[in-house]
Amino acid sequence: MIIITNDKLPSIGIELLKAKFNDIVVLSSDTAESDRIEYYKNADAILSLLRDKFDRNILEQCKKLRVISNYAVGYDNIDTNTANKLKIWICNTPNVLTNTTADLAFGIMMAAARKICVSQQFLKKGLYHGWEPDLFLGYDIYGKTIGIIGAGKIGQAIGKRALGFNMKIIYYKRNRDFDFENITGAIYSSIDDILRKSDFISLNTPLTKDTYHLIGEKEFGLMKPNSILINTSRGSVINEKDLVNALKNGKIASCALDVFEFEPQITKELMLFDNIILTPHIGSASYETRNKMALIAAQNIIDILSNNKCNNIVNGG
Repeated sequence: MIIITNDKLPSIGIELLKAKFNDIVVLSSDTAESDRIEYYKNADAILSLLRDKFDRNILEQCKKLRVISNYAVGYDNIDTNTANKLKIWICNTPNVLTNTTADLAFGIMMAAARKICVSQQFLKKGLYHGWEPDLFLGYDIYGKTIGIIGAGKIGQAIGKRALGFNMKIIYYKRNRDFDFENITGAIYSSIDDILRKSDFISLNTPLTKDTYHLIGEKEFGLMKPNSILINTSRGSVINEKDLVNALKNGKIASCALDVFEFEPQITKELMLFDNIILTPHIGSASYETRNKMALIAAQNIIDILSNNKCNNIVNGG
């Protein structure tokens, strides 16, 4: 049996599985967790979403399970240590969402800098009565410094977009990347230096024990008061309580978030700021990319159950 955890997944991926296997169960998006677990117990494979949690308790009930194919690049919703012990493969959908997520990151950065959303709301409320010299003043992007923390594929794609705005690029990743430097002129820096020097700071790290609350009170204290923080990685990379305090106290000018620490719950105080951008985890949300992700997630399952080579395994299985 193959379980697909959400009926809103692109049909192109579901149809690919149906063409190969007969026993496919597509769960409704509002199926209760207790009911889901009953289905999981008999599953050979699960095509899952990031919001589907697979902890030790759930995985140990899945006696037949061979593979979880996550409809995402990240897989922090799955207990990989337990999966390894139970010899369950974990797969993801890499490479296809790099440019789509980088587009979104750059877009919300620009929206925050130029106050695009709040100015649109102002206009739609009928409050615009003519040009004013101080109406919705924002910050230039062209020629500024962007700091990229986590210069993997998405971080580097953001850096390449910054070239079009003649931005100075400084970056951090665990291992210095000379190819990225040669292509973009990016300068390798420590995280603290990036926080001190950048006008825009883009977070693009995976969520690990080392990156949990990577940005907190101390880090906000290092940032420029006119800086803007962008996060399209994982919400828990930022301590949102400290972010709220930083915004209240003018430690930073704004932020643009596509992910949240307690997702899908949003820290209530963040909703009160009209000078920030909040989007509902839509980094990969283009028709083209979501269809490609569905095909890859489905193909991962086909490869594993057919004992073929799968290139998107992220654990030891």
